[in-house]
Amino acid sequence: MATVLGEVLGEVPGCVLAIYAHPDDADVACGGALAYWADRGAEVHVLLCTDGDKGTTDPAVAPAELVRVRSEESTRAAGALGLHPPDRLRYPDGEVCEDDVLRKKLVERIRRVRPDIVLTHDPTAVFFGEDYFNHRDHRVVGFAVLDALSPASALPHYYPEAGPAHQVGTALLSGTLEPTVWVDVTAVIDRKVEAVSSHASQFTDGGAWAARAVRLRAEEEGRRAGLELAEGFRRLRLGG
Repeated sequence: MATVLGEVLGEVPGCVLAIYAHPDDADVACGGALAYWADRGAEVHVLLCTDGDKGTTDPAVAPAELVRVRSEESTRAAGALGLHPPDRLRYPDGEVCEDDVLRKKLVERIRRVRPDIVLTHDPTAVFFGEDYFNHRDHRVVGFAVLDALSPASALPHYYPEAGPAHQVGTALLSGTLEPTVWVDVTAVIDRKVEAVSSHASQFTDGGAWAARAVRLRAEEEGRRAGLELAEGFRRLRLGG
């Protein structure tokens, strides 16, 4: 077993809100943790900020048709994880902006759901070796969520029309280069694979690559945490 670098989260939160950019992002980033918590009684919500209208290399696919397909895929993926269909802000891909309008929408959702934990993209993780850099929508959404969490959602004079203030205790950032906590997803990995593979519009091989990638990533994080299979996150403590 590898040396544990940080804490393995064992306590089940009462309420969780996962806020991600694209229709498949939550499933890839934290689908295992969401399924694990939901199985153990947590109230789990997912909010997707964009509608996925540009997520194809095929110019013959109309954006409106892609939105319809990807909405159906994300609903199926949620079912595989044991979750309700996601809530959606429906920004077009590439057009989500870290502005007052988005922050207000996020604060309203946070105050409505009143989660103990919020999960989102780590916006500070930009370059992953030489082969990938983090999508603009991921970075924008990640920073917007952090700004909505602290101080906005917790203080009553920010967006008072968005509902009573709510202090979220913990943020977990996925896709991070600096994980400090992990969730054991060994028991739910097959459902995460099913959820990610539900996004068939994003793959050319029917999801076979996705299944391998999900398992390999979970094995890597498991080694870092001293577990068989895991998802890693950077934890931010926001309130008592």
